Amino acid sequence: MKSAACTHRKSPRGWKCYAVGAAVVAALLGSTACRSDTADGSDATRPSGRSSATNSAKPVETAPSKPGGTASPKPGGTSGTPGGNGGSGPVAACTAADLAVSAVKEPADSKEARHLLITVQNAGDEKCDLYHYPLVRLGADARTTVPVIKDSDPDPGKPVTLAPGKEAYAALLVSGGARDEYEAHSVSLRLQGRTPGSNASKPMDVPLPVKTLYADDGQLVTYWTTASGYALDFIMSR
Repeated sequence: MKSAACTHRKSPRGWKCYAVGAAVVAALLGSTACRSDTADGSDATRPSGRSSATNSAKPVETAPSKPGGTASPKPGGTSGTPGGNGGSGPVAACTAADLAVSAVKEPADSKEARHLLITVQNAGDEKCDLYHYPLVRLGADARTTVPVIKDSDPDPGKPVTLAPGKEAYAALLVSGGARDEYEAHSVSLRLQGRTPGSNASKPMDVPLPVKTLYADDGQLVTYWTTASGYALDFIMSR
């Protein structure tokens, strides 16, 4: 099949047509199509080795999280360890060597020494713990220790921690108006350990504000506390 192609020449005859073969026409049309595809930017004409901007973007790398990233509390703190000592481990029980002990009558101008306030002061260089209440004996011949007022424990189950120079108190009722009154010329106490009733110290002699105490079977003592008024409240009305 042949097709006609015309060209214009500057001649008296004007347009002159030529016969063009079908194969030539087809070649021209194919060339035109390729140029059109290249011009419109289609991905089909790009080399297979290239990738689009979206595919070539590298994923953002994140640093791996370190295990235990949340800080854990340091062991041995005052809130984490009973009787804590600021991270240096448990506080030791107070001993006789750690404490200075004294006693005064309450009120100070009373004629009878029925109510005594026992004071212990930490004379050492480290904190120490006082447990429970003092094991008190009134007189050298006392057969038993003074009973405790059970509801006088200010913080049940916890020791009183004494920093150097600090004081703790226990109130002592010498006589409660009971029977079997006797004279006592000395007062001694022992410190308890963590286990109730255990001995954490040798007997400590308590200096007396008077030469002679008149004790009876109604004697009582309170738990250790850092508030002297709190301790006295349990015995002053008796």
